[in-house]
Amino acid sequence: MSSRTRWTVVALALAGAAAFALSVQAGRWWSIDDCEIGPFGSRNCIAGMASGLAWIGGSTTWMRTGVATWAGGMIAMLVLLVVAAATASGRVSRLAAKTSLVAIASATVAAVAFVAGWPGVEGAHLDRGGVVFAIGDVLGAAAAILVLKSARR
Repeated sequence: MSSRTRWTVVALALAGAAAFALSVQAGRWWSIDDCEIGPFGSRNCIAGMASGLAWIGGSTTWMRTGVATWAGGMIAMLVLLVVAAATASGRVSRLAAKTSLVAIASATVAAVAFVAGWPGVEGAHLDRGGVVFAIGDVLGAAAAILVLKSARR
C-alpha cells in the first residue's frame, strides 16, 4: 500500500469512527424544542434531567433497536479504530477491514429499524444524529474497501 493510500485509509477510518461515536453519544436523532432524543435515551426533557425512551410511548422492540443502534455504533467505532491503527503501523489487516464492514452493516440495520419504528411525537423533527451516523457509514466503508482493494495487489 502506498504511503498516500495508507494515510487516506487512516484518515477515513478515524473520521468514520468519530462520526459513529458522535452520532450515538451526542447526536440528536429527534428534537422537540430543547429536548434531545437519541438511541440510548433523551436529555433536557424534564428540568434538564436525562431519561430513557419509555416516555415517548414506543414499543419495547423500538427501545431495544435504539440500544442496538447505540451498541452497533460503538462497536463500529472500535473496529474502525483497529483498522486505522493497523494501517498506520504499516500492516494491511484484511480481517479488521472485513470485520468493520460487518459491524457497519449490522449497525446500519439497527439504525434503520430505529428510525422506521419511530412512534411519532407531536412537534418532533429529525435532527443531526442520523445524518452523522450515515456519514460514519460512508467513511468507514470507504476505508475498509480501500484496505481490501490494496490487500489484493
